Amino acid sequence: MSGAGGPLSGFRIIEMAGLGPAPFAGMLLADMGAEVIRIDRIPHGATAKPADAQVEAARDEGDLLNRGKRSVAMDLKNPRAVGALLRLLERADALIEGFRPGVMEGLGLGPDVALARNPGLVYGRMTGWGQDGPLAGTAGHDINYISVAGLLAHVGRAGGPPVPPLNLGDFGAGSMFLAFGVVSALLECSRSQRGQVVDASILGGAALLMSSFWSMYHAGLFDVANRGTNMLDSGSYFYDVYRCADGEYVSIAAAEPKFYAAFLDAAGLAGDPSFAQTLDRARWPQLRARLSAVFETRTRAEWTKLFEGTDACVAPVLRMDEAADHPHNEARGTFERHDGLTQPAPSPRFSRTPGRIGGPPPVPGADTTAVLREWGLSAAEVSDLREAGAVAGP
Repeated sequence: MSGAGGPLSGFRIIEMAGLGPAPFAGMLLADMGAEVIRIDRIPHGATAKPADAQVEAARDEGDLLNRGKRSVAMDLKNPRAVGALLRLLERADALIEGFRPGVMEGLGLGPDVALARNPGLVYGRMTGWGQDGPLAGTAGHDINYISVAGLLAHVGRAGGPPVPPLNLGDFGAGSMFLAFGVVSALLECSRSQRGQVVDASILGGAALLMSSFWSMYHAGLFDVANRGTNMLDSGSYFYDVYRCADGEYVSIAAAEPKFYAAFLDAAGLAGDPSFAQTLDRARWPQLRARLSAVFETRTRAEWTKLFEGTDACVAPVLRMDEAADHPHNEARGTFERHDGLTQPAPSPRFSRTPGRIGGPPPVPGADTTAVLREWGLSAAEVSDLREAGAVAGP
């Protein structure tokens, strides 16, 4: 179940099952206490018996993006299933979907139909390119969207190609903006009693994430033509990562004068005049080489201990399998263990209405009968839907 008592407790969200950004947005909402019902697919044309065999089981039940949700399995090629989903939407506060433009309309579940049934519905749409424009109907992935947004070109070292930042654009530029848009629209709806469509695109979110760099560019402080030569893109020697004696890495971000001074002091370089002119870009390669040699003299653990308690802005570069054991993360509860799986804890935190992990990812269709009954369908209606192959589940 969702995190009862969280700041979104009492809100009902329908999530159309999909991949990546929309499910993560649903997870964020569930972590904050919303009741999130995931509409899973069942194979079109499957026989009605046994019911649990109808459920599309390709999805990994360990997918953390589905934690805290409940699952209803439907065959949306069946008009009876579409009608049942519209019944659910009449009682929902919001819907989120991550299909290409036109897919929901083709199912008979587009915004016009949904809002006619529930004028207060917030209809959240997640795409890569947006709902319109020349690229709207074409396929793409994270790396494509952040390319056109003007983000990817600036990630990477000088002389090398752009480096894909995992697929964090999907989640930072996509999911976060979808969740923010849905919550913003819910807040507005509480005043106007009117729903609306939220058009969230990874392209638009990625462009917005670059706002600070646009400011630096307009001020002449960011060279867009030469990747890896600026202060924050690995160009500066005092804002980068360095290899240690054991092959591990530490990060330094001593960008401000007082932090830079603390770094030099802790590293034993305070009296070296070579490090006095931090903004002399011509000397950055030489000073980087010197720092590289310095960091190669100790292990990551030794450097971590040396800088511990200082304002030098130095931190160990941890792998995922190491991060959960870091003392600060342990003290903060940054990671939690549920059902045998280590996973990031809900964020942000609230003093009075904290979010929580509401439960493990559900088996597709696990909650079909319970949800349909709780949301207003009679036992006879649910039975008829099962017999018609419109819904399924164990």
